[in-house]
Amino acid sequence: MNLLEIKDLQLDFGRGTEAARALDGVSLTLKQGETVCLVGESGCGKSVTALSIAQLVPSPPAHYVGGQILLEGRNTLEMSPEELRRIRGGAVSYIFQDPGASLNPVFRVGNQIKESLKLHRPEKATDTEVIRLLKLVGIPAPESRLRNYPFEMSGGMQQRVMIAMALASEPRLLVADEPTTALDVTIQAQIMDLLRDLKQRLGMAILLITHNLGIVGEIADRVAVMYGGQVVELAATADLLARPLHPYTRALMNSVPKLRSTATRLPTIPGNVPRIGQFPTGCRFSPRCPIARPECSAQPPSLLEVEPGHWVRCPFWQT
Repeated sequence: MNLLEIKDLQLDFGRGTEAARALDGVSLTLKQGETVCLVGESGCGKSVTALSIAQLVPSPPAHYVGGQILLEGRNTLEMSPEELRRIRGGAVSYIFQDPGASLNPVFRVGNQIKESLKLHRPEKATDTEVIRLLKLVGIPAPESRLRNYPFEMSGGMQQRVMIAMALASEPRLLVADEPTTALDVTIQAQIMDLLRDLKQRLGMAILLITHNLGIVGEIADRVAVMYGGQVVELAATADLLARPLHPYTRALMNSVPKLRSTATRLPTIPGNVPRIGQFPTGCRFSPRCPIARPECSAQPPSLLEVEPGHWVRCPFWQT
């Protein structure tokens, strides 16, 4: 049984004639203990997809107009506000990309972690449990650190506090939305090593959003590539990195700097990601695609399983 199953999710911003479709038929599954990465340019729908799991996208302006999000077999889109409060930070926890903006600057970090414990594990809302969580995420001298304010800690330490808060409820699913964006390369590696270790020790599933394809190769079991509010390619990590089939995935990988390259300029993808509500007809990538044909702008392509476990939204993937 899948821990998470997103089926044909459709989400609009606005209503009526002003409605703009942000997510259009997104489908994704996640098994217990599995790590799936969502990749793609900014504005493609990665964060909106992740936030939709626990209905964290503000509504209005967002409106769920179709599909299902099954978390442990229950559709979160049909849950009451009380049920949603129980799963938010409970069954599913989030790590956001900017810990400095997510942590409250006027409360000590120990109290902020304890707040999560009070909501989901009130019997464990003690300094002893906070210290255990801080040790779990690798913070030295946790007995004194729990009394620090966020501004007294480095960016890497703040991110570790955010991870400790997310783990306080012992979630089955951890959603990490670009957790290393604001960190330097060394700290990025430490945070990713920490997530990998915690996944193995605690057996939780991870949905990771990232721009960094290097991170994908290190931690993900499967990768979903998004563009224009749709999944355009989905495959096991080794398969996708060794043989990307969708032209957008190929373009993303070609734009990654290579150590032994002698090129004076990096390859780029021409044009820009279309704005929500201004997607082209047919294939949404066709205006930027190097192999586009006239029929690409006429008929929207379907997401097809072209090889076992490898799904592609392009009829000309063999070109």
